Amino acid sequence: MEKFNPASPEYKKVSDLPKEEQDKFFDIPEEEGGGFVRKEATRPILEAKIEEIIKKDPRALEKRIDKLHAEAIEIGKDRDKTLEAVKQNGWALRDVSEELRGDREIVLEAVKQNGCVLCHVSKELKGDREIVLEAVRQNSWALQFASEELRNDKEVVLEAVKRDGEALKYASEELRGDREIVLEAVKEDGYALNKFASEELMGDKEVVLEAVKQNGYVLCHVSKELKGDREIVLEAVRQNSWALQFASEELRNDKEVVLEAVKRDGEALRYASEELMADKEVVLEAVKQNGWALRDVSEALQNDLAFLLEVAKVNPKALAYAPNNIRKKLEI
Repeated sequence: MEKFNPASPEYKKVSDLPKEEQDKFFDIPEEEGGGFVRKEATRPILEAKIEEIIKKDPRALEKRIDKLHAEAIEIGKDRDKTLEAVKQNGWALRDVSEELRGDREIVLEAVKQNGCVLCHVSKELKGDREIVLEAVRQNSWALQFASEELRNDKEVVLEAVKRDGEALKYASEELRGDREIVLEAVKEDGYALNKFASEELMGDKEVVLEAVKQNGYVLCHVSKELKGDREIVLEAVRQNSWALQFASEELRNDKEVVLEAVKRDGEALRYASEELMADKEVVLEAVKQNGWALRDVSEALQNDLAFLLEVAKVNPKALAYAPNNIRKKLEI
């Protein structure tokens, strides 16, 4: 498995990062240079900024808060101004009067701009189907703030899980057992299967197949029967080679399955059967992809000079992982 490296040039902002890493980082505003930073690193940065502001004017922050508060009150008094404000920033709804947070037109515009502002609207509007649909289209996680009735509304939940499979956790228990909804959820996030779907659907081949296509590691959570299903395991190792460790003993001794895994990550060889760790074709594919795999091959192959000659042809660096006595003979 390739190790996550936040410094990789392919990552420009938090949304570019792997989903499981995103909550560990904050975006840096473009006017401050752009990019992103780990959350734990932001505290000293923010504290330094505050210190700099206070040095210039000890009451600067108080004045800014007073100004924002005054502006918020002004917005709350003025419906038209509020409507324009929420179109630009949905979170502006937080600072207005309770009356305006119950205004359907204002709330509809606010959730179109930021779905999660649904948490600040009146109870009545949390049960408004049109408003909730717009909210989950903008941000799937807004589903958690919808009324109980709408979290049991199939169309509403489908809109949410199509955009983020993990939103399945906010659906009603009944809909977490709905095959169509779970299929859509796992297509977007394979882990939605084991985290939030009903136990019955974890044994459904079509659902599991879609889940492992999105995240091979889901194989570790499926039924024993499906861990022995060749089609499912092949899809799982194609998505993530290390899923091989969760396959049945029989499939870890299936040459095609193991070849699919080691072609993508040679280190997956460690999860193959002893028989295939001694298979020259399989081992050559593994060490071609990752020389480290030579450590996991059978002792006979590790000491087979003729075979090591073949290894040297496909990946000379792999010889760094040959036994000490062989490396000494090769003067490595």
